[in-house]
Amino acid sequence: MSDVVAPSEHASKPPAANPRLAVVLMLSATAFIAGTTLMAKALGTDALGDPLHPLQVSHGRFVFAFLFYAGVASAMRLKIRRPAWGLHLGRTFFGWLGATCMFAAAAYIPHSDATAISFLNPVFAMMLAIPFLGERVGPVRWAAAGIALIGAMVLLRPTPESFQLAALVALAAAVAMGFELIFIKKLAGREPPLQILLINNAIGVVIATIAVIAFWQGPSLAQWAVLASLGICMALAQACFINAVARAEASFVAPFAYATLVFATLYDWVVFAQLPDLISYLGAGIIVSGAALLAWREAGLATRQKA
Repeated sequence: MSDVVAPSEHASKPPAANPRLAVVLMLSATAFIAGTTLMAKALGTDALGDPLHPLQVSHGRFVFAFLFYAGVASAMRLKIRRPAWGLHLGRTFFGWLGATCMFAAAAYIPHSDATAISFLNPVFAMMLAIPFLGERVGPVRWAAAGIALIGAMVLLRPTPESFQLAALVALAAAVAMGFELIFIKKLAGREPPLQILLINNAIGVVIATIAVIAFWQGPSLAQWAVLASLGICMALAQACFINAVARAEASFVAPFAYATLVFATLYDWVVFAQLPDLISYLGAGIIVSGAALLAWREAGLATRQKA
């Protein structure tokens, strides 16, 4: 795919608009993202040997993603220029926390449920933007948030017979990723995307290495291969996403992110012979409806600001 470019400060001009390629890239990103949680599920269960701790899974994710971006940065001779270290540290900490919680949840609840709950992260980001970014939230945004949170309550199955504690861990992942989005907003436009991704994964390696020391166990050869694949898939997902939004309006490509649920369900069915139940479909549908309403509102606001 020769039209795909790596994010770099050395690009002379933005790539030409190409909505069709943008859709392909966004769908590729969702397939990679769903794949990372699928691999985390395999590593966190006995599918490949003794289960690995979620902290070790997130450690592998950052190590191999960092090696990927270090290779890209070296090939492109990237020069690190004036990084905002405080913002990078905050963004990476919450990204690491969100990934660890998501990987832990994926081992115990259906892949599609964990993915659906993760769609709450823009809702939490919206709420957090009020105190941290000084943004004002109107009734449509609050309605969208309320709808999505109702969907989360459905997926949490809050009854003594069916309550799943792991769903709360997935909810914590969404909150952490909401905080991460706040830091990403603060970093946006300050530094080249490749520099942001390289520093993000480098700091992530340090945090994840310190956190995993007490829980480290020797992975099997198969687990090493899956850990490497997980990290590379995450790096490719980030690259596909950046290239997608560079070629089309964010409001155009954002709805295609919901294909992650489709891939998550498909992977669960093919690999684990596990299909969502009626409650899962209902909760996921409500969350997606709320998130879609929020995306539509954001797109409308962006259009008016450009006018």
